[in-house]
Amino acid sequence: MAGATDADIIAAAAAGDRDAFEALLRDHYDRIHGLAWQLTGSRADADDIAQDVCCILAEKLSAFRGDAKFTTWLCSIVYNACRDFHRRRSAFTRFAGRLSIMTGLARGPDGRDLYDAIWIESAIARLKPDLRDTAILIAGQQLSHAEAAQILGVAEATISWRMHEIRRQIAPKADPDD
Repeated sequence: MAGATDADIIAAAAAGDRDAFEALLRDHYDRIHGLAWQLTGSRADADDIAQDVCCILAEKLSAFRGDAKFTTWLCSIVYNACRDFHRRRSAFTRFAGRLSIMTGLARGPDGRDLYDAIWIESAIARLKPDLRDTAILIAGQQLSHAEAAQILGVAEATISWRMHEIRRQIAPKADPDD
């Protein structure tokens, strides 16, 4: 599919072109797996979810209308697959594990990085689930507020408020003795 645009590959894959579908998966598998890993905190769970999403994608690709960016649409499928996975298992994986993985994807931690990661994990772990999910999509997946709003099914202003609330709740409290 050399020289083909994303739109061409998506259209061909939706029409049943196996090579185009393979190219689409090759281009987006890391995002699928990475988001699933961030949302579950488990590589094994992310492997299972990514495999499920690939099957779901084969079924739903023809429904992609192009109203949103393909990556936003794809993230919403992954997000919903993870939510369904959590429902089926009925166990919530602690966000601290997810955030450790997110911070672990960068360079190896030194002493300060490890301290910062532990502090962030602790602060994020105290957030309500809707705030944690928002933080993952905005900070972890670097989606826009509009894209996160579409995935979470809320208004863009709600995402903005949630990010403000996350910053407020996580910000270190000023020491009154200072």
